[in-house]
Amino acid sequence: MKKEIEIILDSTHDAMIAVDKEGIITLFNKAAEKLTKLKAREVIGKYVADVIETTRLPYILETGNSELNRRQPLRDINIVTNRMPVRDEEGNIIGAVAVFRDITEILELAEEITNLKEMESMFRAIINSTQDAISVVDEKGIGVIINPAYTSITGLSARDVIGKYCTVDIAEGESIHLKVLKTKKSVKGARLRVGPKKKEVIADAAPIIVNGKLKGSVAVIHDLTEIKRLTSELDQAKQIIRKLEAKYTFDDIIGSHEKLVNAIEKAKIAAVTPATVILRGESGTGKELFAHAIHNASNRKYAQFIRVNCAAISENILESELFGYEEGAFTGALKGGKIGLFERAHGGTIFLDEIGEIKMSTQAKLLRVLQEREIVRVGGTKPIHIDVRIIAATNLDLEKAVKEGKFREDLYYRLNVIPIRIPSLREHKKDIYELVLHFIKKFNQEYGRCVNDISAEALKILMDYDWPGNVRELENFIGRAMINMKFNETVIKTYHLAKFIEKDEKEEREKVYIIKDNTNKNLPLKQVIEKVEKEYIEQVLRKNDYNKTKAAKILNISIRNLYYKIKKYGIEDKYFAKKCINN
Repeated sequence: MKKEIEIILDSTHDAMIAVDKEGIITLFNKAAEKLTKLKAREVIGKYVADVIETTRLPYILETGNSELNRRQPLRDINIVTNRMPVRDEEGNIIGAVAVFRDITEILELAEEITNLKEMESMFRAIINSTQDAISVVDEKGIGVIINPAYTSITGLSARDVIGKYCTVDIAEGESIHLKVLKTKKSVKGARLRVGPKKKEVIADAAPIIVNGKLKGSVAVIHDLTEIKRLTSELDQAKQIIRKLEAKYTFDDIIGSHEKLVNAIEKAKIAAVTPATVILRGESGTGKELFAHAIHNASNRKYAQFIRVNCAAISENILESELFGYEEGAFTGALKGGKIGLFERAHGGTIFLDEIGEIKMSTQAKLLRVLQEREIVRVGGTKPIHIDVRIIAATNLDLEKAVKEGKFREDLYYRLNVIPIRIPSLREHKKDIYELVLHFIKKFNQEYGRCVNDISAEALKILMDYDWPGNVRELENFIGRAMINMKFNETVIKTYHLAKFIEKDEKEEREKVYIIKDNTNKNLPLKQVIEKVEKEYIEQVLRKNDYNKTKAAKILNISIRNLYYKIKKYGIEDKYFAKKCINN
């Protein structure tokens, strides 16, 4: 009988160790030998704690309490143990027994299962959180997975799709899942209508291959309505960006005269440095064109290019436009304040045209920008760091303005780091023919003409004129000449050219104005002076084709002052609707 019991105990998968009431090992089966790597013949008769250091059988003998499903390490493995006391018929403890098994593999398997569950949870979370609509079918075309974005686009829930054939969501078109399952190849850009509302979508699908076998298909669908909306928004954004982009490069500067070429070479060198550039030259010489080109040749060419005509903005608002303002800074300030042009140009370039026209208080703030690379909004106290490259331009004699106290000397030196003088057109007249051909090409496209040249006689007239309005005046002149041409005419002739101003600028400035209306002789002197001033400004504007920059030069006043007088006398309402050229 004892032999049979030993055979049974040795056959069981669970390891068993039994001790008597003294803790001496009396039973040590085959499974125990395997787990402990000890032989029964070597341990039977020994004190259990001397054989297995982590044993708790002595504790069981002492307390008489059972311990069930307890984990403990055993050498290089983990075991789970049940320990119980052995009692006689009278309840006295006569020994103890431990039954245990190796759970190392079980723990590893459980860990793998846990990892798989975590991966599954993460996978589902990713699928459910993505904005792309996803559907998955098995190799038979039966739906197995969809995400909320899919439901949002198609209007179909999991109950409508999961377990159903893959054509269930198709309103118009052919199922891309079926194409993939049939060909085992991806499908891209398929246009379909899906769901009860027949939503128009674009769909991509790809096969699911596991160990070389086709296991299903996964598809991503995009709402075409949303794509159209985003495309529209992108187009609008591009339009805005175009307004902030520099449009011209050095290739757009026409001419080969030495003076112009020297200016271009100097500008190209300036472009690759972060230094401040000031462009000097008469009105119409192309200072803005140079500013565009410098920006596009710099490492800031992909950033914003902000253009500011300092003379065209009222002194009262120029500062707030440049530097922005805080909420409540002044009456009419927007709620939340407003970002300034310097902040908008952060990382890029700001072009300050007619910089000689800004008032002294604004000059002080501009000096801070150049020195500290920071601005303070109007009504604010916190400095804001900016990274902006400044290109300035003026047709004024800044050196004279400094001497007269109209322009800060320290700002002048800060701006005059890289001065570039752009020559007037009369200094490089040999470029006139090349410029004329360029403008002919431009206006052909704008006016739908087919002009291809200018006659030698007409060109001589252009070469003999001094062009006080420089390249801009030449451009306007060629435009008017082409408007005067018939559609079948291909060469600009002398009779196409408008008449030039008969008197030069000096004579115009020194001209004595005679009051023709003698009925006003009894008016107060102030009114007579204002009347004369108004009529003379109107006359100069008319004779100069309403070119304000040229008119201001003839009148020997600043552009800002001319703007003021135009508004004061109501000339703006009367003439601006015509063809006043905005400089």
